[in-house]
Amino acid sequence: MMNYEIFKEVVAEKIMSYMPDKYKDMEPRITPVSKVNMTLDGLNLSGGNTNISPTIYINDMYKKYEQSGDLNETLQAASELMVHAFEQIPEVKPQIDFSDAKDKIVFQLINTQQNEQLLSQVPHREFQDLSIIYKMVIKVEAEGVQSTKVTNELAAHIGMDEEQLFKAAVENTKRIFPPTVRSMNEVMKEMFLRDGMPAEMAEMMIGEIPPEQTMWVISNKEGINGAVSMLYENELHELAENLGSDLYILPSSVHEVLAVSSDLGDPEELAQMVVEVNMQEVSLDERLSNQVYHYDKDLRKLTLATDTPNKRLDGIVAEPNLIYEKTGPSR
Repeated sequence: MMNYEIFKEVVAEKIMSYMPDKYKDMEPRITPVSKVNMTLDGLNLSGGNTNISPTIYINDMYKKYEQSGDLNETLQAASELMVHAFEQIPEVKPQIDFSDAKDKIVFQLINTQQNEQLLSQVPHREFQDLSIIYKMVIKVEAEGVQSTKVTNELAAHIGMDEEQLFKAAVENTKRIFPPTVRSMNEVMKEMFLRDGMPAEMAEMMIGEIPPEQTMWVISNKEGINGAVSMLYENELHELAENLGSDLYILPSSVHEVLAVSSDLGDPEELAQMVVEVNMQEVSLDERLSNQVYHYDKDLRKLTLATDTPNKRLDGIVAEPNLIYEKTGPSR
């Protein structure tokens, strides 16, 4: 079986022979695409009678190739996906209204070390081991949130520097995506009820756990990129005051973080739990950090509580003269 780099070269060489005749005068182009926590190889087609091309990812194609071992099948499926994507392109590309951009800028939190390439392309500021980047919300609907990443080019286009983006996002994020702080008991009960469990049984399954002994889920009402809610200190302070203790914050994913009373555990042990959950349960593009944070309710300040050596989120561990990929979490 070909390794990934050879596979990428073969795709560039052969993909056009699988495309219908109407695309034969186009040429394949492979470019790196920076995503959260990863850089993917995007494949699109240039030339022909259009200046718009959808992008499909060679990384996904390679996974299919690994599963099937059939190169022809993989290339055929990729060509069909590309054709379908071309057919979905609207005849008139919708225009984004930038006139009220300052009212649509919101925060997103990502891991700094894992996203060096992405951070070189966007306005940002560091926060502990994380970085704050910005998105412009296009619309919020029941089906989901449509937004676009604020790149250096987009920031210049709308005439906002990083400081202006930050000030706008402070107001907008809390307004568009109101923070939520909910006990794990409440979250689990809702899950049971949504799955059709009778309320009485759901109550019995959960039981009564004192607030100071439970986990608290910090997110937002949409449940999308809700980890940014830990930037809002008032919510952390209110929770800490209610529990009568400082907090440890566990980065569950980019969508939410978990808070527990600092009386409940050792931060190093909690960090090990975070690492194991990240490696086993959370997809790479949704991982936030392998660290644990400490909120001091008297100083009203959030800081890192740990400095674990496994800072990367993709399972790559670097040691002197040795780089290898972890097959699972250490125990």
